[in-house]
Amino acid sequence: MSISSSLNAGVAGLNVNSSKLATISDNIANSGTYGYKRADADFSSLVLTQRQGSYAAGGVRVTSYRQVESQGTLVSTANATDVAVGGRGMLPVTSIESVDSDDGSLPLMLTSTGSFDPDSNGYLVTKSGLALMGWPADADGTIPTQPRDSAAGLEPIVVNRNQFAASPTTEMAIGANLPAEATQAGAAGTPQEISVEYFDNTGASHTIIATFTPVIPLTGQSNTWALEVTDSAQAGAVIGQFDVIFDATTALGGSVFDVNPTGLGSYSDTTGALTVGAARGPIEITVGSPGSSSFLTQLSAEFAPVAITKNGAPVGNLDGVEIDKNGYVIATYDTGFTRRIYQIPLVDVPNLNGLNALDNQAFTVSSESGALYLWDAGDGPTGSVEGYSREESTTDIAAELTSLIQTQRAYSSNAKIIQTVDEMLQETTNIKR
Repeated sequence: MSISSSLNAGVAGLNVNSSKLATISDNIANSGTYGYKRADADFSSLVLTQRQGSYAAGGVRVTSYRQVESQGTLVSTANATDVAVGGRGMLPVTSIESVDSDDGSLPLMLTSTGSFDPDSNGYLVTKSGLALMGWPADADGTIPTQPRDSAAGLEPIVVNRNQFAASPTTEMAIGANLPAEATQAGAAGTPQEISVEYFDNTGASHTIIATFTPVIPLTGQSNTWALEVTDSAQAGAVIGQFDVIFDATTALGGSVFDVNPTGLGSYSDTTGALTVGAARGPIEITVGSPGSSSFLTQLSAEFAPVAITKNGAPVGNLDGVEIDKNGYVIATYDTGFTRRIYQIPLVDVPNLNGLNALDNQAFTVSSESGALYLWDAGDGPTGSVEGYSREESTTDIAAELTSLIQTQRAYSSNAKIIQTVDEMLQETTNIKR
C-alpha cells in the first residue's frame, strides 16, 4: 500500500534529519577547535519500482562526510613549532603510543595543523598525542632520496638527539691587498702571512696559514706571488702551493690574472677558489677568479687583509628549532650557526574528502581517498608549511544555525507525515466498526 510507503518515507526522513542534526551539533561544538574540518550530510532520494496507476514513496537516504578540502583561517602564534598548511596538503603524523611501543609499527595519520612541543624524549608531539614525522637529514643538511608513494622513509621528529652539534669549515675567502712594489727587481722579498681559524668535524679549532712570498725578478716586475698554505692540524704541513699572478694592464691593473698550482691543491677559474686538503677534509679558499678584484689585489699600497670570511662553528648547544615554508626543520645553536635536521613533506591524495576521520583532527587514507603521494612543500598541487601558525575550525556558526533551523523544520514536517498516516490508518480501522 502507498499509505505504508508514506509511513516508511516519513521514518526515513526522521532518520536522515537526525543525522544532519548530529553533523550540525559536531560542527557547532568544534567551532573553536583548531584544524577541525566541518562535517556535512548529503541527502539523496530513493525511488521504488512503480505499478501502473499508483505511486509508492521510496524515501530518502543520507551520506555523511567531512569537507577536508576546505581550509580555515590561519592565525599567528608565538610558538615556532605550531604548524599549519597554507594551501593543499596534509602533515604526516603518527601516534606517540606507537612511537613509544618500539615495535616498529608507525601507522601514518594526517592532520592539517598542530601545536607541537618536545616531550620528555624529545619528540615533537601535540597535547592529544600526535607525533610529527619527517625525513631525517644527513650531517651536511641534505635530504637523501626517499620513496614518495609510501611513508617508509618517514621518522618521528626528535630534537634532543641534535642537542649538541658542530659545523665544520668547508669554505673560506681571503681578501687582501698585496703591495705591488714587493714584486719589483731589487725588493726585499718579505713574505706576508694571513692566519684563518677553521673548525674540524668535531668542532675543534685549527688554523690555516696562507703565506704570500713575492717572486723577485732580475729586472722589471714579476707581479707574481708564491702562495703556500699550511695546516696546524697536520703539524704545519703544506697542503697547497700556487703562483698567484696579477694583471698589470690599464683596464684590469691590480686584479687577479691567473692562479697556477705548483704543487698540492687545485684552482677553479670559474669559482675563483683554491681547493686544499685540510685535516677535516677538502676546504675551498676563494681568492678571486681571473679579472676579479673582489678578493686578492696587487696595488701600490701596503699589505692589508681586508676581508676574511669562513663558514663553520665550534660545538654548540641547541637553542631552538623552527620550521620554514619548505617544510625544513632548522635547528639553531648558541654558537650562531643553523643546521637543517629534517624535512616535513606534504601528503596529498586525489580525494581529500574521502579520507577516514579519526579523533584529534587526524585522518587516514582510504579506498575512497585514493593513494597518497609525498610532495616537497610548494611543489605540485601542495601549499607551504607555515610555522608560528594554527588553522582555525572551518565551522561557520551563522551557516550552522541556519541549517539547524531548516533541519528542525524538516524533522517536524516528517513527524507530521507520520502523524497524518497514523490518523488515516485509524480512519481505515474505523470503517469496520
